[in-house]
Amino acid sequence: MQETILILDFGSQYTQLIARRVRELNVYCEIHPFNKIPHPGSHIRGVILSGSPYSVRDADSPVPDLSNIRHYIPLLGVCYGAQYLAQSLGGVVAPSKIREYGRANLSSVDKESELMQGMSLGTQVWMSHADTILTAPPDFNVIASTTDVLYAGYRIKGESTYGIQFHPEVYHTTEGLILLKNFVVGICGCSQSWTPESFVETTVDALKQKLGNDKVVLGLSGGVDSSVTAMLLHKAIGKNLYCIFVDNGLLRKNEFEKVLERYKILDLNVTGVDSRDLFLDALRGVVDPEQKRKIIGRSFIEVFDAEAHKIQDIQWLAQGTIYPDVIESHSVKGLSATIKSHHNVGGLPDYMKLKIVEPLNSLFKDEVRRVGRTLGLDPEFLDRHPFPGPGLAVRILSDIDRDKVSLLQEVDDVFISGLRDFNLYHTVWQAFAVLLPVQSVGVMGDERTYENVVALRAVTSTDGMTADWAHLPYEFLAKVSNDIINKVKGVNRVVYDISSKPPATIEWE
Repeated sequence: MQETILILDFGSQYTQLIARRVRELNVYCEIHPFNKIPHPGSHIRGVILSGSPYSVRDADSPVPDLSNIRHYIPLLGVCYGAQYLAQSLGGVVAPSKIREYGRANLSSVDKESELMQGMSLGTQVWMSHADTILTAPPDFNVIASTTDVLYAGYRIKGESTYGIQFHPEVYHTTEGLILLKNFVVGICGCSQSWTPESFVETTVDALKQKLGNDKVVLGLSGGVDSSVTAMLLHKAIGKNLYCIFVDNGLLRKNEFEKVLERYKILDLNVTGVDSRDLFLDALRGVVDPEQKRKIIGRSFIEVFDAEAHKIQDIQWLAQGTIYPDVIESHSVKGLSATIKSHHNVGGLPDYMKLKIVEPLNSLFKDEVRRVGRTLGLDPEFLDRHPFPGPGLAVRILSDIDRDKVSLLQEVDDVFISGLRDFNLYHTVWQAFAVLLPVQSVGVMGDERTYENVVALRAVTSTDGMTADWAHLPYEFLAKVSNDIINKVKGVNRVVYDISSKPPATIEWE
């Protein structure tokens, strides 16, 4: 089995970042809830305990069963994890006299410690805690401190068990990756062999074994996840993969035709289905974004089911589910608060009676892109900005009709084309336009106008979990605003969204 680092999740907002940093080291890792720990077989080389929004002093704070881990497998507690180890073994954790959030510097570093090898005295670390370890058990040896935190890092004597009060996974801890490498490679002995090339090889072999000569149906969206899923399956089973690409009338301008043409070049077995009228008729008069999502989901199932029934002897449904979707579906202490329903979650109804295959369900988005490059997928697929499953339906902040869709498609096309012309497209994570449910007064020539307002949104991000608004050049914004108003009839005002995530989300609905 693949050598693995196990990450136990106590509900921290940073847990996924720990996994991403470990994987940057070409070491495979998995996140599991603290109360659903898999049996630590020989492939588990080390365990990391995450932070948590809880205090170890809370009556209902998370308590993991580490009886099969500690003493047997290297263990690293991060923030809450470090405090839990200290308190559970007889130490005292108390509220900090000064709440510690943000940047700090290590005032002492044990250069002899395996965990701290290569860490600089004075290096910046990121703190995020309201409690501190007041006293530790006698076998806890300090390996790092700050001026305010004695036990910024410790090792339990005679064990490969460590704790750190800071977060090595965040960018603000400038040498965090050094520390994580010390743990997963130096202490746990991982070989750093988990690469895109090895993933493709092992996944294709596994798909061949799992699917044999069975037929598989896949709903393509034109996006990265479904396209890479299709490439992996095609490599494994060839023409036994049947792809369906549905035009719901809410795609980008000319998207349906362009994507179908690209898929043909890849030699994929794709059927394009024009269902614009069905979707737009079903959405007539609907304003609520959740209702829009549900209508689009139901309509897609209706179309997909009808097309799938035209194929004889289908046994499998393939989905482009990626790892964040899997993590969110089994979050700590029940499901987290729902911000919006996810277009990939739920799959197709039981009456289709298909088995599910999800080749990408262990990958983050950036890893999917790297696998796609290894497979030789066209950069036009790989480097595209994310696009929501409900499409333009959630970028029209009112009821939907064909005229509004057409107007927004034109605005979006001007904006995205402008980004490409100015060589700005690849400097942002995602960019799009939103049609607002307001009109404003304007003047064109000698006439007064009362027309639509559109908002432009562009953000920078590494993973979509957090995002900052893109500081696009003023001259670009001036030109694209002018082009939209002059070229798109019905728009007389353009605004630019300068909110970050959090507190805002990337999409408006």
